[in-house]
Amino acid sequence: MAQLGRNIFISADGTTSPIAGTRSDEIRTSVETIEISSPTSGQWKERVAGRKDWSFTVNWIVAASTETTGTKLVNLLNVGTTYNIKVCERSGSSVVVILTGTAICKTATVTGTIGNLAHGTFQFEGNGPLTGIESTESE
Repeated sequence: MAQLGRNIFISADGTTSPIAGTRSDEIRTSVETIEISSPTSGQWKERVAGRKDWSFTVNWIVAASTETTGTKLVNLLNVGTTYNIKVCERSGSSVVVILTGTAICKTATVTGTIGNLAHGTFQFEGNGPLTGIESTESE
C-alpha cells in the first residue's frame, strides 16, 4: 500500500515516468457545502454536499545545470500548463495507476539555500474529475 511519499509518484501526459522525481506529495480533495432550509431544523442550519474539487502539491529537487541540459529553473515557466495526471504506486517491478485526472499547474517555486540542494514545489489544481482506477503497467 502507498503509505510513504517515496512510494507514490505523479506522472503527466500519459507516461508512468515521474514529474521531477518527487519524494513527498500532498493530494487534497474537498467538497463545497450548500446551505439549505428545512421546516424540521428550526434555527439550525442544514447543508448538502455540492461540487467537488481536488489539488496536489509535489516537491522536487532542482538538478544542477549543464551545457546540455541548461538550468531546471525553466520549470518555473510551467505555470498555466494543463497536464494529464496519473497518480501511481510502485508494486515490485510494476506500476499501478490508482488515480487519473487533468490538472493545471498553478504555482511553481524554487528555494535555494547556501550549503543545501535547491528544491522546489509545483502546485496543481484539478480541472474536472479525479478518477480512481486500478491497472498495472510494466516499466
